[in-house]
Amino acid sequence: MLLPGSDILVKTLIDEGCDTVFGYPGGQILNVYDSLYTHQDKINHVLAAHEQGAAHAADGYARTTGKVGVVISTSGPGATNLVTGIATAYLDSIPLVAICGNVPTTQIGSDSFQEIDITGVTLPITKHNYFVSRVEDLADTIRDAFRLAKSGRPGPVLIDVPKDVQIAECEYEPSEPVGKEPCYAAKDSRIEEAAEHINACKRPFIYFGGGLISAAAQEEMLELADKIDAPIGCSLMGLSAIPTAHPRFLGMQGMHGHYASSMAMHKADLIISLGVRFNDRVTGNRSKFAVGAKIIHIDVDGSELSKTVSAVCGLRGDVKMTLQKLIPLVKECKKPDWADNVALFRKQEEGYLDNRVGLTPRQAILTLNKHLGDNTAVCTDVGQHQMWSAQTLCFKTPRRFVSSGGLGTMGFGLGAAIGAAYGTGERSVLVTGDGSFGMNLNELATAVRYNVPIVVLIMNNGVLGMVRQWQTLFYNKHYSNTVLQRKTDFTALAKAFGADGEAVSTVQELDDALGRAFDSNGPYVVDCRIDKDEFVLPMLPPGGSMDDIITSLEGLK
Repeated sequence: MLLPGSDILVKTLIDEGCDTVFGYPGGQILNVYDSLYTHQDKINHVLAAHEQGAAHAADGYARTTGKVGVVISTSGPGATNLVTGIATAYLDSIPLVAICGNVPTTQIGSDSFQEIDITGVTLPITKHNYFVSRVEDLADTIRDAFRLAKSGRPGPVLIDVPKDVQIAECEYEPSEPVGKEPCYAAKDSRIEEAAEHINACKRPFIYFGGGLISAAAQEEMLELADKIDAPIGCSLMGLSAIPTAHPRFLGMQGMHGHYASSMAMHKADLIISLGVRFNDRVTGNRSKFAVGAKIIHIDVDGSELSKTVSAVCGLRGDVKMTLQKLIPLVKECKKPDWADNVALFRKQEEGYLDNRVGLTPRQAILTLNKHLGDNTAVCTDVGQHQMWSAQTLCFKTPRRFVSSGGLGTMGFGLGAAIGAAYGTGERSVLVTGDGSFGMNLNELATAVRYNVPIVVLIMNNGVLGMVRQWQTLFYNKHYSNTVLQRKTDFTALAKAFGADGEAVSTVQELDDALGRAFDSNGPYVVDCRIDKDEFVLPMLPPGGSMDDIITSLEGLK
């Protein structure tokens, strides 16, 4: 059938199983929006308050569903407003397709109104990007973008569509949704080598990240852990992959990770790493990181192998398929001495927990846990509240912790929570700070317009808490521009947007407020007042190692 490019674009999205897109219209994408209007019975468009919020919403949708998120914008500032959202998805390996309008091809390079070389701008933060110069190439380009976004190590792909390509017509043939590129296990010789190291070890530790979730390899990992009697820890991006209460799970590892998880990795003689990076937040001082351990690293992206720490055995391949071939080669073995050591780490961690009464950060998250359903997605912004959440939240279902790890994007959370609610079809939760919330609180307008069920828990301490924590510990308490001194009334703000809200200052008030929030029909903001001097502990100092871990503030503040 003969169709204009705009219809071809929208129909191809529908063919790919895309039921919801997020975006913001403008002059150079109007033809696509006209086609979205025509096909609104088959594809839902969510109008954000800002293109960055739309990108984060598409990201949250992708994280909670495992599907490709789609965001649409116009040219110029509309396209550049996507950049932070695209970079956030890129550094966390999230499948995203960003579609931008542009000026007609005849005006490219002439500095037309709202013209920008968005493919050039986003080249370093996308898996690939496309400039579509012919309408005949449009459908196949979109299909290629979907395939690439979800194949191998997932990530964002951008498609730039000039306005005349949206208007031009050509024949369109419907097609089945594209699949991922074929997956392969690592080489047999590498798998055999890894099995030899595993069979020889006495203190194994399994460390996983978001790549395990992408590969859906949870069952295989747990089977391996049971077979070799290994404790398990994860990166920030791995949270919710397995139930928090699983007996082998020690929690998040790293700078602000669980003490037991970090210590088990530090004392292990073999670290089996699954779909995870070794960035600075994980390793601290790399010269002192796990010096007594060999590292087996399995990842679909070969560039990660021995990139920051040397692996004795690097296996490039799909994590699930590689584990399926590895497990039969591994000998079943109990390690009671190692289990006793891990139990000691757990006991030591219990002694470090903040068990103070009153509305402390930990008590706030424990109170939130009481209200979460098995399928509730919890999103965070970035800062102290993010780490308190990572340390204390309890999950039962995969893909229910949504947070910006690699880029650390303040302002990510509210858009992501909107996308998560659409992705799960259920109420989502945003845990944020007053600093992060101030970045993109305009998306409350979006949540209210569409009556998106979101509970927003603001950990309000009046400061930029994480930066202030560093200033306390390492900058002689020079609180340069981290005390906000704002007079924002978040309850009044929520009501001005059309949402409900209230402020709390005790645990009981928080519990009651969350009860009302979870019973509400739409967005609900809870302003939770906490002290400005609350810290995230434990903490590895920058450039430090596990030998330098800070578990108490005595003598430090």
